[in-house]
Amino acid sequence: MLPGEAGGYKGGGIACGTFEELSALEIKRIDDHVSVSGQISPEDIPALKAAGFTTIVNNRPDGEAPDQPSGSTIEAAAKAAGMAYVAIPLGREGVSPDMVEKTRQVLEGSTGPVFCYCRSGTRSTTLWALSQAGKQDAEAIISAAQGAGYDMNHLAGHLGQK
Repeated sequence: MLPGEAGGYKGGGIACGTFEELSALEIKRIDDHVSVSGQISPEDIPALKAAGFTTIVNNRPDGEAPDQPSGSTIEAAAKAAGMAYVAIPLGREGVSPDMVEKTRQVLEGSTGPVFCYCRSGTRSTTLWALSQAGKQDAEAIISAAQGAGYDMNHLAGHLGQK
């Protein structure tokens, strides 16, 4: 069952449906292919897999918080569940063209729905939005992000570029 199908994950807010384990995560659906949230734990991986996600993208650098699981711990849990894992950490240095291109490649190359996370979902949404520049118009990108609760208006000038 894919995210958004009957009985599965839905909505622009907290995950719901038949997957009780996901109710603690605030998964926000950007579109049919991409959802974001704040930090996850290895224990969340089986529920994400059951919800239909095939790829996990980690946009949070290791060591931001003392209680944060390492990327390698999340990666091991994802791989054990048969999911793809990609790290594209976005830290204090800001967004780079390489991060945007890597995000675009992961989204285009995924065999199914992609789940991205950082501390709050904002960095994940930012990279998604920038990766869509030239593929969707700026208004559609901003609207999709806003529907999930993220304000990307500050990126409007960049979203009209490829």
